[in-house]
Amino acid sequence: MMRELYTQVIMDHYKKPRNHGEIENPDIEEHLLNPLCGDEVTVYAKFEDDKVSEASFTGRGCSISQASASMMTERLLGKSRREVEAQIKSFKAMMTGDEEFPEEDELAALKGVIQYPSRIRCATLSWDAFSRGLNGG
Repeated sequence: MMRELYTQVIMDHYKKPRNHGEIENPDIEEHLLNPLCGDEVTVYAKFEDDKVSEASFTGRGCSISQASASMMTERLLGKSRREVEAQIKSFKAMMTGDEEFPEEDELAALKGVIQYPSRIRCATLSWDAFSRGLNGG
């Protein structure tokens, strides 16, 4: 039952990505490629008063990498740099099985990926890119 719901969430973000596109004059623009599968993502962000005022992504790849990027942009909007770092750390901990997200949290839809170790990188690609951008590349 939950697996079906999670699949729907992932496919919804994949087919109708949120915040897809470039941002002009971003504070963060970081591109990452997963050479194992060819997924690639570029994340963009602008900050205003130390909070993410805009976040977006471009890229191509599997449903997991693109849905994760879409969910990430929604999650990080309005967050301070410190909150962004904490959110990225939490998400990556969930993807290694070290942290649980509540079932009603949309990001929990990606937790099933950990059963397929080769796909974890797909889910974390945009988060890693954002983290690198946040920390100066």
